Amino acid sequence: MILDLVAYGAFFLTMALTYAIICLGLNVQWGMTGLFNVGIAAFVAVGAYTSAILTTPQTAERFGGFDMPIAIGWLGAAIVSGLLSWGVGALTIRLRADYLAIATFGVAVTVQLCMLNLQPLTGGAFGIGFIPRPFAGLQGDALLFALANCGLLALVVLALYAGLQHLAHSPWGRVLRAIREDEVAAQALGKRPTSFRLQAFTVGGAIMGLAGAAQAHFIGFIAPDNYMPILTFQVWAMLIVGGSGNNRGAIAGAILVWGLWALTAAAVSAFVPPEDQARAAALQIVAIGVGLCLMLLLRPRGLFGEVSPLSRLRNKLPLSAKE
Repeated sequence: MILDLVAYGAFFLTMALTYAIICLGLNVQWGMTGLFNVGIAAFVAVGAYTSAILTTPQTAERFGGFDMPIAIGWLGAAIVSGLLSWGVGALTIRLRADYLAIATFGVAVTVQLCMLNLQPLTGGAFGIGFIPRPFAGLQGDALLFALANCGLLALVVLALYAGLQHLAHSPWGRVLRAIREDEVAAQALGKRPTSFRLQAFTVGGAIMGLAGAAQAHFIGFIAPDNYMPILTFQVWAMLIVGGSGNNRGAIAGAILVWGLWALTAAAVSAFVPPEDQARAAALQIVAIGVGLCLMLLLRPRGLFGEVSPLSRLRNKLPLSAKE
């Protein structure tokens, strides 16, 4: 019984960590740069399908099946999603706020239609199966398999966290925050806002693609229904709850909101009759919406909201200077 609970906990944490990677990508775009991307599902899907095409066994039903190592698939997913992000950003990065949101939402719809209709490439509505899973040799032992995958994802998240923290405190990260706060002032200091915004959008998209690949290989199957707009809503809720502009908040928010999603799913399965469970599944979205509203009311900056440089400077000043 205890071993089963540990295995389930490792499975839960592994899924949560894949969402944490997506949140870290969104934090580069929105938290650091202020880019309002509501096409998250598109970049995650492109990464998942790219890695699946590169790593699955050969099949006569569709293009792909190159049977490459998983590491090559993950790298390819990040590169292709990054290139897509760069292409989308080059066309739309000059748009502001709601206009950029509309454009990125259009990209998400376009990618979903491609997944459904390009059957020789994506498998259509049936998706792609037989995606190789890390540590496949341990699948006979559910506990070891779950722990190994959880450890792998934890290492990926830690590496991304360390790298993004370094970038956030580098001159590049400071320029992004300056552009987010006052683009005109940053431009007056000789910076090129469009170029830096495009770089941030590309980096964030590449990270989302990596997350899509990690999810695909952990689950072993992908289909267009996995990348509906609800995915974008979940990730935005995770970042807002954890704290926009803070990488620790992105990780914590992903784990907390995914936990709420899993808890409400278990409650629906336990207390709702089987014939009504399909409709009652909407309660999961309601629960996240209520939790998001409570967080905005009680802690508007989230659990680990970004502290402004002026506040940090004020805290370092002696009490006489504050007065």
